[in-house]
Amino acid sequence: MSQSKAANFRLAQGNEPVSQPDMDGKDTQDMSTKKVAIVADMGESFGNYTLGNDKELLKFISTANVACGFHASDPRVMDATVAACVEAGVDVGAHPGYPDLVGFGRRLIEASEEEIRTDVLYQIGALDAFARTHHMKITHVAPHGRMGSIAQTDPVHARAITDAIAAYDPSYAVICQRGVLAQEAQKRGLKVAYVFLADRGYGEDGWPVSRHHPNGLLHDPKRVGQRAAQVVTKGTVETVDGKTIELGHPADVLLLHGDHPQVLENGISVRRGLAAASVEVSSIAEVLAARDPVDAFSL
Repeated sequence: MSQSKAANFRLAQGNEPVSQPDMDGKDTQDMSTKKVAIVADMGESFGNYTLGNDKELLKFISTANVACGFHASDPRVMDATVAACVEAGVDVGAHPGYPDLVGFGRRLIEASEEEIRTDVLYQIGALDAFARTHHMKITHVAPHGRMGSIAQTDPVHARAITDAIAAYDPSYAVICQRGVLAQEAQKRGLKVAYVFLADRGYGEDGWPVSRHHPNGLLHDPKRVGQRAAQVVTKGTVETVDGKTIELGHPADVLLLHGDHPQVLENGISVRRGLAAASVEVSSIAEVLAARDPVDAFSL
């Protein structure tokens, strides 16, 4: 871990270190330490409209999903967001969505497979232009909103998204949940980083419940942090009905939604929960490299 990134991995309150490098710049934690990446959706402002608190979020995350101008963002916001991530030592990934600024990419767009593929390719290329000018390489792609959720079960969306990624740069990881998108990514030789939505309620099927569900969003930061540590260390999650279930796949990435009203409190709690459980916050590349090759997961 670089010195700049290690300096960033500190809790906002008390400036307590989560991971300290030794004099050679190497982590002193044992190689068997659990690793997880923390990601947040960023750069989702547009023109004169500001959404989220990106500056504060950079204190808690190891990587960012940056909006690419379709569901949110614009060239100025993209440029500033990438620059801020570079300064903070935070990795950058593309967060493509439907062309739906009004609905924030959360409405279904009846698009063909070719439209989805080229829209995703366009957005990856746009963000990559800004990343290159700041001497950074994109590390992953995380489909946004309705496009991403539909791709978990719809082969047309899954093929289109993964075709675009594989054609542009097959070294990019795909952040997603279990399902068809993960399967199509693996068919194309793409790395898959399984995401757990740290601030969302889950059902007995192992999927997040609707945002409209009374417990669709978690509003107790302490619980968000405790649950994040439980998912990473035990592979289980408590559902909205109070039952404990096996998640069924590794938790490589914990996602904090930037538009959550308590996102900063959630970030503090997640970092504290992981530190208490001796979980190291790392980049996606480090997490995937450390994953046990026989770590079973069901799709």
